[in-house]
Amino acid sequence: MLRGNRELWFAFLAMILITGVYGLVIFLTREVPPASELFGHGMGIVGFVLMLMTETLYSLRKRSRSVKWGKMSTWLQLHIFTGLVGPYMVLLHTSWKFNGLAGATTLLTIIIVFSGFIGRYIFTRIPRTMDGLEIEGTLSQEALKQARRLMALWHTIHIPIGMALFISAFVHIGAALYYATFLK
Repeated sequence: MLRGNRELWFAFLAMILITGVYGLVIFLTREVPPASELFGHGMGIVGFVLMLMTETLYSLRKRSRSVKWGKMSTWLQLHIFTGLVGPYMVLLHTSWKFNGLAGATTLLTIIIVFSGFIGRYIFTRIPRTMDGLEIEGTLSQEALKQARRLMALWHTIHIPIGMALFISAFVHIGAALYYATFLK
């Protein structure tokens, strides 16, 4: 199902483009863009929206197999693309300061991206159709059983970390809105 690396290359190209814009802002302002100003906020907001898309869209598509919303492989590629580009933008939003809750959120973001790479590796070990269904008979029963066990273990670890990440991110956003907007 997901044998190529097209989504990884698109994400890499998007990150190079974003890095170029970030570098241009540094060149023009002679400072790292602060997280609390327009450019830094913009990076954080767009990055968070991409991360939210990562968390929700693919999950919704997986649970609605009867609805024709496109191929599962395309949704997984979008999931991987937004799961790389969004956290990268959030990382740039930090202004390279990792204190307090924002620092913990950044750490959870890095952990979830790393975990996503592991999940992708395990996922691609099981031969699948374009719709994401496992193809029977291509692996030995023992190898298939082991791959399924690894995938289940990975889900058991990845999903709670993702939930902790989003709880932390929503608290961070709420605190930023409260302190930066309502108390000014």
